[in-house]
Formats: sequence, structure tokens, C-alpha cells
Amino acid sequence: MAESKKPDLRIGVDSGGTFTDFVIHSAGQLTVRKVPSTPADPSDAILQGLSDFLPANHTLIIHGTTVGTNALLEKKGGRIAFITTAGFEDIIFIGRQTRKHLYSLKGEERSHIISPRLCFGLEERIQAGGRVEKPLRKKDLDRIIEILKKEKVEAVALCLLHSYANPAHEQVVAEKLRQAGFKVSPSSTLLPEYREYERASTTVINAYLLPVMDRYLGELQGKLKGAQLKIMQSNEGYISAEKARQEPIKTILSGPTGGVVGALHLARAAGFRKVISFDMGGTSTDVSLIDGRIKRSTENLVGDFPVRLPMVDVHSVGAGGGSVIYVDKGGLLRVGPQSVGANPGPACYGQGDIPSVTDANLCLGRLDPEFFLGGRMKIFPERSHRALENVARKIGRSLIETALGVVAIANASMEKAIRVISVERGYDPRQFSLVSFGGAGGLHAVEMAEHLMIPRVIIPRFAGVLSALGLLLADSVKDYSRSFIRLAQKTDPQELERAFAEMTEQALAEMAEDGFGPEDLLVERQLDLRYLGQSHELTIPYRPGAFHNFSYLNEFHRQHRRLFSYYHQHRPVEIVNLRVRALARAQKIKLKSGESCPDVPGSARIKKQWLYYGREKYRVEVIDRSRLLAGNRLPGPVLIVDAESTTFVPPGYAATTDRFLNLIIEKAGRA
Repeated sequence: MAESKKPDLRIGVDSGGTFTDFVIHSAGQLTVRKVPSTPADPSDAILQGLSDFLPANHTLIIHGTTVGTNALLEKKGGRIAFITTAGFEDIIFIGRQTRKHLYSLKGEERSHIISPRLCFGLEERIQAGGRVEKPLRKKDLDRIIEILKKEKVEAVALCLLHSYANPAHEQVVAEKLRQAGFKVSPSSTLLPEYREYERASTTVINAYLLPVMDRYLGELQGKLKGAQLKIMQSNEGYISAEKARQEPIKTILSGPTGGVVGALHLARAAGFRKVISFDMGGTSTDVSLIDGRIKRSTENLVGDFPVRLPMVDVHSVGAGGGSVIYVDKGGLLRVGPQSVGANPGPACYGQGDIPSVTDANLCLGRLDPEFFLGGRMKIFPERSHRALENVARKIGRSLIETALGVVAIANASMEKAIRVISVERGYDPRQFSLVSFGGAGGLHAVEMAEHLMIPRVIIPRFAGVLSALGLLLADSVKDYSRSFIRLAQKTDPQELERAFAEMTEQALAEMAEDGFGPEDLLVERQLDLRYLGQSHELTIPYRPGAFHNFSYLNEFHRQHRRLFSYYHQHRPVEIVNLRVRALARAQKIKLKSGESCPDVPGSARIKKQWLYYGREKYRVEVIDRSRLLAGNRLPGPVLIVDAESTTFVPPGYAATTDRFLNLIIEKAGRA
């Protein structure tokens, strides 16, 4: 749907495992809310949260969804078939034969989402250069279609060998399958790149999600009564719901990506360009490194499945406020990765008796039971104590020692995730700030930053719903790629220009369908490069013009040296893929700033309560964050609460509000 008129109402909706978050922007004002998620049908929570706002004219809703992710991880996608070139029917099952644990004596189990008996080969062959070697036998396709109908297949993944070089056969097969009534995922449209296994895997996953996402988004569009619905992608931009129904795999990290976009914009407004985003929700924790701009990767794993599409580089671990606390068979205290979810939720919610990280924080006094979700949700501290005492007895520890151990274990898991995206990729976390958000992030961020020697923690305003806010700060983005295997030193720059021009023309045409003209677009060009003989590539920016013709080679050497500590200045470099990224800037929310006022308002001081830190017990103030002013300084230990989240400032630290009312937490001597 073209964005011909600026919407009167813009709404970001992030469906999480425990809560569904909303940020509503209307007439320059922001309204936020949280409602418990409804995993059986996520749209129920969405309609509940939007009941006050719909129906309304000129409403834009940008939705971050976990429906596709959950369907893949829980193996609840559609019934699908796989069609490829004869002789390659087993490609999905053979894979690359790489092993996660090289020295393990146990065989590794592989997850599959398709039955081998629903994998079919067609007699046809196109060479890597695009020349037809063996014509397509259409009679074989007629026979396969009859089998698919008998097997009640819903969608077909179509991945013919070398269709990235010449999609002619794949286009014929796709059209015939559609005429027969099947949903089709053709690899030449989704991922026109070489590497047959990764292309096939990505295409199969897309087909697997097609029935689920098509049904969910189709029903949601009907329930939203005419509102314009956009879906967040994994590449930091949104697309139309219609496009997401055709290519659902592009939404697989939809929710976490919104948080990274929000962290980028709020940190940049506050004056910080090098940050690590830390999103701790109820079910999982997602971290990403931002060095001036969001980092993306095309080599991704979702569960055990390779997905070779541009995605924000997010690393996730199963640690959240709802992570289950238990004692394993060896008598050791464990936390997660299982989660209590929205139902029954932590023990303190009053619907179950399974202890979680939230219960541990409540037992330590780090949550205000009278101000949970701004006082809108009643919780039961006595249930947390009872549930955690059962665990404490099993390990022979006191309630407080057990709760402190739970927090330490959860922190260690999340710290490891941060090391993966920083230290293990050549970045020093001491040069970054930690942007913490999500409902549970503020309770753990400062302790983790201290262990990682990160000098500063930023708790943004609206931290509890930052992923939903990030959806409203996102742009419309589409990515295009094409295999182009040449030696860089022997490639005519004009040949590169012609190929990029064709891809740009396609981008302009598809963005025009969404209502964006050439004047609205920023088009970026990139090359996937590697040293001749290497297996994997680095993605390097490409700038046209005589001066820049081969400057990308110097950038490739520099990046290779930073990542791997060596480079070969005179070794041949191979171009593998061309990439085009089309970005249309969306209307942005203007963040309101305030004048500095160092005196903390008396109305912000709610009460005092006891909490535990280390083995010490402290009587601390509980501060209502919504009443703080710019320039307020709060020395720790202190609890700062708002309607969506709680921030714990430990002893030795101090929190200061900046002009946008973000909390900047540093060592007391530096703050």
C-alpha cells in the first residue's frame, strides 16, 4: 500500500514471549502500554492493546512478530515439499557436513523440517554460466504435482541447480505450481546466489513459514479494520504485510531488530555512537554491537538452520526474567533456557509455582511489588519466596544466597553473549557503552557492565518498550543480491556498473510499489569479497566513480586484518556477490528534550525498602522515574521504577538523567 498520506496515528507493536508492547504516536505525543502476550493467537493481545485506538483513519501499524521464529523453532510450520534438479534431492539432509563439536565422540543429530519422501528431482540442467545443458521435462512436473495433491502439501520450496545464473526453468516450474494451487518459494527470487545448500535451506525455511505467516498476517489485516500494516524485517527495515506473506523468512528476527534500531537512534541522540544493545525480556536476551551503524550478517543460523539473508547481527541466549530456576540431576543450580512464558508466568504472577529470575529479583528486594507495571499488575511476593525456598532447600542454601546465585548465573550467560559479539569479533567492550532495555534489563545491566569493564550503562527512556519504539524509528528497507564470480583485479568497472544498474532498477521499481519515488531513496552498493581459494567472504562498501574503482580492495585488506589479524596485499581477490540496499527514510519521532534541573523532585521519592546486594542488606530509596527531570543525579544504591521496567543502581554507581531523560549510569567518581 502506498504511503501517499502521512498517517495521523503511528503504532509500534512488538509481540514478545511474555508481554506485547505498544508505542502509540499521535499529535506529537507518545503513549506506551504492555499487555500479557497470548501465545495461542498473538493477535488477541494486539487487539486488546489497540482497542482504544481502532478503528481510526490513516493509521500505520509497524509490527515486530515472533510468529515465524516460533513456528520454525517449534517445528510447527506448514506441510511442504522440495523440488530441485534430479540428483540433488538429498541436499537439505547432507548439508556441509560440518560439525559443531569437532572432538565429540557422539554423533550429532540434525533437525529437519521436511520429509525425504517429499523431496523430488526434475530432469533439467543449467550450467553455472547460465547456459541450458538439458531442457526441462514438463511431464515429470505433472507427475510430481499429482503426488503433492495426494500428500496435501501446502507450499513448495523450489531450488533448481544454478537458477541464480538463469532462472528460466525455475520460473516455468513456479508458475505451473501456482496454477495447481500451491504456495511457492522460488530460490531465484528469494536468494539468487551460488552455494546450493545455503540457497536450498533458506528457500525451504521460507516455504515452511509461508502457510503460517500467510494465515496469521491475513487474519490480522482483517481484524485491524483497514489500518495500514507493515512488518519489521530482520534487516533493520520494514516491508508491507503483503510482501511479508510472500517472504516470511525475512521477518525471522523481527522483534529483536526493532530493539537494535531503537538503541541506535536513542544512543545517537544522546551523543554515543559506539554501543552494545542489551535487550533482556521475559523469555530471552538479545545483544548486538553498534559501531556507528548497525552491523549485519548474511551468514546466520536460526536454531540449526542456515539462513543466508541480510540480518541484523543479533546474538540471543535463553536468559530472561521468565527463565526457569531448577536443580539438575547433579545437584547444581541452573537457570534457563526454558521459560515460564506469559502463562503461567513467574510464581509471583499468581498463576503457577515455578520459580524464575523475576522471582529471584523480587526476593532480593530489587522489584517494588506495589509498583509492578506502574501498579497496574498485582503480584504476590509470598509465592516467589515459597517457590524459591523449595530450590534453596535442595541445594542447602538460604533463600537470599540462592537468589544471589540465580542472578549471578543469569548474568554469566548474558555476559558470554556480549563477549561473542564484541571480544570474539575483534572489538574491545571497554570502548563501548551498554544500552540496556527490555522489562528486565535494568536489573542486571550495571553488574554485567562492571564484569565486562564497560564504562557506562544507558537506560533509555521507555526502556521497557524500546523494541516497539524502535519499530517507529525504522525505515523501509529492501535488499537485493546477485552472484557475480570474477577476479576483482581483472573485472572491468563498467561491467560492475551495468550489473549494479540492473539491480538498482529493480529496487526502484519495487520501492515505487510501496509509494516511494527515486528522490526518497538512498541506494547503497556492496561487494562480497574473498581471497582466491577462501570459502567465505567479507562484505565491503562499493562506491562508483573512477577514483573509487579499486579502493574497495584496500578496504577489504583492512577489514580482513582487523578480523583475522593478517592480510595478503598481493594475493588475488575474488568478487563473489553484488548487493544493493534500498532505503527510504520514514517519518521520525522527534524526541523531546528538557532543561537541566539538578534537584530531584520530592514527588519522585516514593518510599524506602530493603534490598540485597552481594551479602549486604541496604535500605534504599524507590524513585518514580516518570517524575524525574533532566540533570537529576541519583547515587546508588537506589531503585528507579517506571510503568514498564525497573533499574537497579548498585552501591558505588550513580545515575544521571540527560536532556532526553535517559539514565546514564557510571562509577560514582565519574558520574
